[in-house]
Amino acid sequence: MITIQEADNLISVAVFGEFTLADFKEFEEQVLYKSRGDKKVDVLFDWRDMLDYTVDVAWEDIKFIREHGNDFRRIAIITDNQWRAWAAWVFNLFVAADIRVFSNYVDANAWLEG
Repeated sequence: MITIQEADNLISVAVFGEFTLADFKEFEEQVLYKSRGDKKVDVLFDWRDMLDYTVDVAWEDIKFIREHGNDFRRIAIITDNQWRAWAAWVFNLFVAADIRVFSNYVDANAWLEG
């Protein structure tokens, strides 16, 4: 399950439990809506309460990034999980955005606002 909040060009996504394909599709729709024209989107992912994600989410993520990797300006990921931090680093290879990993919301939000 996810929650999504929006403000200006920022999309904040918190994942609780399993990150499903339906959740990812909801996130995709928000990015596509926010990035109309030449707008670049900032994203804050809070993965602290994410337990897992489905294989179809990983596949959809790859397809989405190939098509829309240039739609992002900054991506902040909040996690204490080292594997997810490593995945964010790999993700950075395919996205034309500045991606940073944080352990708390305050620091992540401050970086996005800065």
